[in-house]
Amino acid sequence: MPVRHIRHTLLALSLAVALLFLAPGSSPAHAPPLSNATLPLFTGEGKARTAALLSGGRFARTGTAIRRADRFRAGSVTKTLLATVVLQLAAAHRLSLSDPVERHLPGLIRGHGNDGRALTLRSLLTHTSGLRDFAADTRGRVPLTPRQAIRVALTHSPSPPGRFAYSNTNYVVLGMVIEEVTGHSYAEEAERRVIRPLRLTGTSFPGSRTTLPAPHGTSYTAGGREVTEVDPRVAGAAGELVSTLDDLNRFYAALLGGDLLPPAQLRAMLDTTATDGTYGMGIDAVTLPCGTTVWGHDGRITGSYVRVAATRDGHHVLTYRTDSDALVAPSTERALLTAEFCPNGSTP
Repeated sequence: MPVRHIRHTLLALSLAVALLFLAPGSSPAHAPPLSNATLPLFTGEGKARTAALLSGGRFARTGTAIRRADRFRAGSVTKTLLATVVLQLAAAHRLSLSDPVERHLPGLIRGHGNDGRALTLRSLLTHTSGLRDFAADTRGRVPLTPRQAIRVALTHSPSPPGRFAYSNTNYVVLGMVIEEVTGHSYAEEAERRVIRPLRLTGTSFPGSRTTLPAPHGTSYTAGGREVTEVDPRVAGAAGELVSTLDDLNRFYAALLGGDLLPPAQLRAMLDTTATDGTYGMGIDAVTLPCGTTVWGHDGRITGSYVRVAATRDGHHVLTYRTDSDALVAPSTERALLTAEFCPNGSTP
């Protein structure tokens, strides 16, 4: 689930960071490591039990609560992978981003002013459809089938179409579109099109499985309650993914490097015109004080928070996670990204 409610102080938690630097000619010795001055930004004013760093293939940490190979729930980072599948299908002319939802899922979106005949796949990808976020009602705690999630959303009138309004419902609908177009579930298509080709061996769609694959650590709520076992159907196609630090780095590097989408579809994914520069299709854009824009996504689901940020060419990727759904303040996260991607300071 996305970052929407921010805690400005952190309870004790564990945190891991993955950093991939793939600039031409770079090597681990020349990769720009986070300095000792930067590490406190990860630790919630020193309260975290563990900090870990992967720089140019190296992994360093304090404490042992998080291991490099651990599987964890990636939450809404799932949306980038799902959008990649939809855009691959568009490139293959299996669907068009201008298709109304009604063309693929007739009669599904109706009621309280919601109308699938007026909503395009593009509007779902960019969160400009106006569909209500079902998770605003369930708070990410109730396992639902896709149709049940949509029924929850359709009990509400839509927000004004054309405006950016983040909604997990959009991606639940896209998961159903993928299945309708291909005859396979979104998980099967993502496995075939992305996970296997990139050899993302720690990445999976667990479906209704509540346990995490081994190896994994323990996850906690912001209040400290242990919640390692979670039914992924609380998020479904909007946030079901399980992954690792290395796999998320590899995925975003490949995506932004042009290995997964033709140029036209990658340009479409990174077009933020519809959202005033903040969100493309399954990927967000953050412009830092030095003028650098980083691309990626965050993900929050019970017991986990993840953030991925990368340069436009995919040569420099930072992934970090906590084993708690307690969150850093936006200002702290921004300071972290600035320290990493603006090595010469924050002035453009």
